[in-house]
Amino acid sequence: MPLEASKDLQTFPNPHPNNTYTITFATDEFTTLCPLTGQPDFAQIKVEYCPAALCLESKSIKQYFWSFRDEGTFHEDVTNTMLNAMVAACEPKWMRITGHYNIRGGIDFVIVATHGTPA
Repeated sequence: MPLEASKDLQTFPNPHPNNTYTITFATDEFTTLCPLTGQPDFAQIKVEYCPAALCLESKSIKQYFWSFRDEGTFHEDVTNTMLNAMVAACEPKWMRITGHYNIRGGIDFVIVATHGTPA
């Protein structure tokens, strides 16, 4: 059964909630649409976080990233939207999302959205 796009971020209990450690996941296949032109925008997305009680489940992350493929959104908005949704889902000690969007019109866009302060 193929995966479907979804905004539902799943979690699981952190197996080591008393430890301070970082989880990092990334993709270089993120796509969304430019809200002005409708053209695809491509990006590398990197998420780093220190889990508290919950960790994000990888399959749901993939489905969550896919859910932006047909949406028109600015780089700044989509990066912060991801941060807000992931923080709400797992309530980490801290989180940083970096969106490195492909160059358009000679301009390189890197958006870094953060929650909390890394230890």
